[in-house]
Order: sequence, then C-alpha cells, then structure tokens
Amino acid sequence: MNQNTYEILSQTQRQRVSDGAIAPILDNCPPEQRKLILVLPQLGDFDSLEYIWWIQREIDRIKSEGIAVRAIGIGDRQSGEYFCKFTGFDPNWMFVDTTGELHRQLQLYSGLTTKFPLLSSGQSAWVNLMLMCAGIGSKGTLAEVFRGYRGDRNAPQLIGDEEVIKAAPLPPLKGSFFKWAGGSGFQRSFELATLRLRNMAEVLGNWKAYVPDASHMTQRGGTFLFDAQNQLVYEHRDRGILGFAANPSYPLSFLLTDIAVPTL
Repeated sequence: MNQNTYEILSQTQRQRVSDGAIAPILDNCPPEQRKLILVLPQLGDFDSLEYIWWIQREIDRIKSEGIAVRAIGIGDRQSGEYFCKFTGFDPNWMFVDTTGELHRQLQLYSGLTTKFPLLSSGQSAWVNLMLMCAGIGSKGTLAEVFRGYRGDRNAPQLIGDEEVIKAAPLPPLKGSFFKWAGGSGFQRSFELATLRLRNMAEVLGNWKAYVPDASHMTQRGGTFLFDAQNQLVYEHRDRGILGFAANPSYPLSFLLTDIAVPTL
C-alpha cells in the first residue's frame, strides 16, 4: 500500500449514522485507548451482521479493556439506521460509505467482479455473489457454511437456553431446543445456521434499505486493531464470504485472549 493504514483511516471522513454528519471515522476515539476499526462489506451482508453480533456479545468486556470501536460499512444512512436498530450497535460508532471507496483505498478484496454481457452492474454483482456463495473466488466459504449446520465443539454456545430466536420461516425457537442437537456449552448443530437465517430474513424483508446499490455486494471487508500509539498490531483481510475472522470459532480471539474454551 502506498499509504500507512492508520493514515488512510485517520484522514477518512464519512457520514455518521447517529446524526447524519460528515465526520472523521476516528472522531472521539480517546487517544489513550486501543482502536478497533471494522471495515465491513455491504451492511446487508452476512458478514457484517454476524461480525457485529459478536461485537455486541462482548461489548461490555471490550469497553472494560479500553478499546474504542468504530465501524464503516457500504450503504447509506438508512442502511446504517436499520443495521444499528437490528444489531444494537451504537450509531455513534457507525459510518457509511456509499461506494466502497475506503475499501478500495485499503486494497481490500473486491470479490468476483466479472462483467456479464447484457447485464447491469447490479445484475452482474448478483451472479458473482452466487458464484462466491458456491465457493468460487471465495476462500473457505463452503466450509464455514457447513460449520454453521454441523456445529463446532471448539466454539461457545451461541443462543442462551431461555433466549427465543425468530428466524422466518421457522417458528420461534427457544435456545434450549438446541440441546436436542447434542447438548450445551458449545455451538450445537444448526445453531449458527439459525442465527444466519434470522439475519437473512431481516435483510430480505428490508432489502432496499440494506442494499441501496447492489453493485457492491461482492466487496469484502477487513479488521484493523491499533495500539495507543496508533501502531497497527493486528489486521485481517477477508478473502471470501463468511471469512471475516481468522478464527471462525472465536472471531474476537485476537482481541479478547481470555475467552473460555467450552467445557465438554
């Protein structure tokens, strides 16, 4: 890259979801804190919703460790408002990039970008997205899809026993239901797939809000962690759909080193 990653991010201004203001994406990050910057793909993307679900799951611990979080995703302010309402993510920390320009500056993976004759850019993006969902030009996607159905004994339980999940077209499911799929205390069969189905139902039910421009659907994101001296201490660049984490079982293991391993 021609520019230092922190320089690019520190110079970037985009629309903040909370108030609609054009502001630096690192605005109000205390200088003494570490900074976790999530450059998300389209806000209606599986990766964006799932990644922020993990952030929200651990947000109290993240705050207690003195880590400032900022996220920027592809969409407009309405996309950001729907996204923050659904995920619970703080709209003061969320910024939107309508064209994915920051992703290109950071040289993040654009995904498949084949142009098909007679198809618009949005229609071509749909075809490319379907190919990526099938694992073409999308490293690790199929394995991660199967892990969502199969379960993962190295990952924590995702849905509390008393929690009720509404994932149309399935009926509301109580977390204790998944005990029948193998027990508790770890990610059970179909547990992650159910959360992904819930995310899909949310996006498809509000498609125009989440995806105002379909031509950017294949663009992937990245994670950047800086220390208090603004030195890059961790980065992950997504190489495919559902590839937002180096460690899928514990997407935040790079950040929270004391996450407990499931006891079986």
